Amino acid sequence: MRRPLLMLVPTLKAAALAAVLAPVLALAPAALGSGARAAEGHDVIHIPDTRFSFDGIFGTFDRASAQRGFQVYKEVCSACHSMRQLSYRHLTGIGLNPAQIAALASQFQVQDGPNDNGEMFERPARPSDHFRRPFANDAAARAANNGALPPDLSVMVKAREGGADYLHALLVGYEEPPPGITVMEGMHYNKYFPGHQIAMAPPLNTEGQVTYADGTKATVDQMATDVATFLAWAAEPELEQRRAMGVRMIIFLTILGGLAYAVKRKVWADLH
Repeated sequence: MRRPLLMLVPTLKAAALAAVLAPVLALAPAALGSGARAAEGHDVIHIPDTRFSFDGIFGTFDRASAQRGFQVYKEVCSACHSMRQLSYRHLTGIGLNPAQIAALASQFQVQDGPNDNGEMFERPARPSDHFRRPFANDAAARAANNGALPPDLSVMVKAREGGADYLHALLVGYEEPPPGITVMEGMHYNKYFPGHQIAMAPPLNTEGQVTYADGTKATVDQMATDVATFLAWAAEPELEQRRAMGVRMIIFLTILGGLAYAVKRKVWADLH
């Protein structure tokens, strides 16, 4: 009697395993079909590698490019997009000196108060102030942009998959829609934007749209590269310090590991 019971054990195990895997196997064709559709569909977007100076473990921010990028943001992007996580004093990180920052901040009016009469008032911005918002509130921003809310750009590089490469591609990716593609009213075709239809009109559309103070030729690609560099710095200004600390820690741990191995060999040498 014991032998037949033992023979049933593998059968019972197989039945239990089949019961567990049945839901997974049932969903497998749908999952494979979905993967196949994604692989052969037109929604797979390949973002080109721009090769920024800050790429890689030893990469650093190009300060000249970041300063030009701030100029692009100030003269073009800031008309719609805020950067509320940054203060003017933070621009020392891209190489501006305190006098330049004070002069730059004073060009903007910010709301302050209340004063002694309990009223709000406007004053020239100080280096400690946050970047001025282009609109008083989100409702005003939507009203000025056909219902679309321009996102804050403070950490946009970290918020979008692809980071700076994606932002650069987005800025240079506007083009006429392919034959057979209908763009909805108020939308624009962009080959790198998910769905390819974006409410934002091409912000960088003309060579020389910005006149760089250092004489760099302001092509659309150059302006896109510079503003993406500035936004990458704004999203992670401590990037260089963090990488330098990581390299120092690797060197320290390598030396420590070598010393520990040498001590181990010395301590255990007499036991061989």
